Formats: sequence, structure tokens, C-alpha cells
Amino acid sequence: MKKYLKLLRVEQWVKNLFVFVPLFFSGNIKNLDLLTKSIFAFIIFSLAASVVYILNDYNDIEADRQHPEKRRRPLASGAISKPKAISILIGLIIVDIALFFWAQLYFHQDLWKFGAIISFYFVMNLAYTFKLKHVPIIDIFIIATGFVLRVLSGGYITGISISQWAILLTFVLALVLAIGKRRGELINAQVSGKTRKALDGYNVQFADITLSISVTLAIICYLMFTLSPEVQARFHERVFYTVIFVVFAFLRYLQQTLVYNRTESPTKIVYRDRYIQVTLLLWVATFLIQIYFKK
Repeated sequence: MKKYLKLLRVEQWVKNLFVFVPLFFSGNIKNLDLLTKSIFAFIIFSLAASVVYILNDYNDIEADRQHPEKRRRPLASGAISKPKAISILIGLIIVDIALFFWAQLYFHQDLWKFGAIISFYFVMNLAYTFKLKHVPIIDIFIIATGFVLRVLSGGYITGISISQWAILLTFVLALVLAIGKRRGELINAQVSGKTRKALDGYNVQFADITLSISVTLAIICYLMFTLSPEVQARFHERVFYTVIFVVFAFLRYLQQTLVYNRTESPTKIVYRDRYIQVTLLLWVATFLIQIYFKK
């Protein structure tokens, strides 16, 4: 079972929690109907993401075998055969499509916008897998766009409007993670050699500069988001003080990236770093207090 979970990259599903962003920031966490829709969006998006991961591993199997960490992946290591991986991929597509149509019947709602987002995500990642991941700058923009699509899918399935600041914040936050990952790959490449063609368009100095710019933009976007009239009216003007948690989390991430060079996989930081985990919990708790105890 473990090898199949690794093939699906279940640990990467944490990224799909972004589908809950519209529900969370709208203050409708207590709305069971909208929460159920967001959970369905999470499941459908996660299965679609796993299809992309399997396709990517299948396409990169030879390159992954040369990578110090990726060679342990089920396909690269031979733990799962190519035919079996393709069978699982086709099965996931069938289940995902069936869930989508079942959700339309269950919620008595036309989900064509949500379906369009999932379809665009899949097509975009097809282009990324076979071509665009080798194009510097474009590769990290596609990764960041994927996070924006997650937020939009959560908004479309629940019917919750998303502010422009929230969309921009999501994009630059994902850009920070993507650049941090590329920087980690560059550091590893100095020891084991380059394992990604797009790295030819990057160096550590460029990554450091773009990472600093992106972090600055992310903090500004979050600050403007908390100061926007609709957010302060929805929560409380004290929501502004949650900027403290955001700044601390970014500084910790920069420390991990620039000092310890531990950011080839940003997702691992969420699972490993206690400082960031506690900061995220405090940030979420603060917003929940604003929702349930606004007065």
C-alpha cells in the first residue's frame, strides 16, 4: 500500500487545501453545505493532481533514476511497473469524472465552471510535463498558476466570490515556494549535477533575488488583503495583526532556504518544521476566533 500512496503522492495533497481558502476567508466555515462542497472539490482536485504526478513520473522515469532522491519513487525504482501505473492513472481519471457528475446530481448544481478549472489544470500540466517544465521562468509561473486554480475551484463550487488581493496573494505565495524549490535543486546540483533542464536558466544569485522580491510582494498583498474594507467588515479590524504570523512564517522559510538550504521540496517544510507548523496553527486559530467571536 505504501508504494501506491507514494505513486499518488498523497503527501502532496496538502497543496489542495487551497480549495478551502474561499470558504475560510468568507467566514462560512459553519455552513455544512458549503463545507461539503469544498471537501468534494478537495477530493476531485487531489485525484486530478495524482493523475498528473503519475504521468510526470512515467515521463521522467529515466531522469528520476539519476536523481539522488527521485530514484526512490515507485516507477523509477521499479516497485510499480509501467503498465500497472497506466492502469491506475486511467482508473483515477474514470473515478474523478464519475465523482464530478455525481457531485452535480448530489448538489443539484451546474458545476461547469469548476469542471472547466479542473480541465484547464490538467491540460496545463500536460503541457508542463512534456515541454514547459524545461522553460525557465515559465515553469515556476505554471506552478504558481496551479495554486490559483485551486483557490478558484473552491470559489466556483461554493459560489463564493474571491477578492483580487486573495488571488494575487495565492499566486505570489506559490511563486515563493516554486523559487525556493528551484534554489534547493541548484544547491543539490552543485554536488550531484543538474537533473532538470530548466535549471540552465537559473543560478543561486538569481533565485535569491527573485525569492526576496516574491516574499516582499506576498507580505504586501497579505497586508492589503487584511486592510481591504470587505475583509475588515467580515471579520474585525484586528485581523490586521495576523500580519505578524505571516511575516514570521516567511522569515522562517527564508532562513530554511538561504541559511540551511533545505527547501528542494517546500511541502516537506510543512510536515517537518515545528516553528512554521505552530505559526500556521496560531494564524488559523486567530481567524477562527474572528469568525466565531467577532464581537
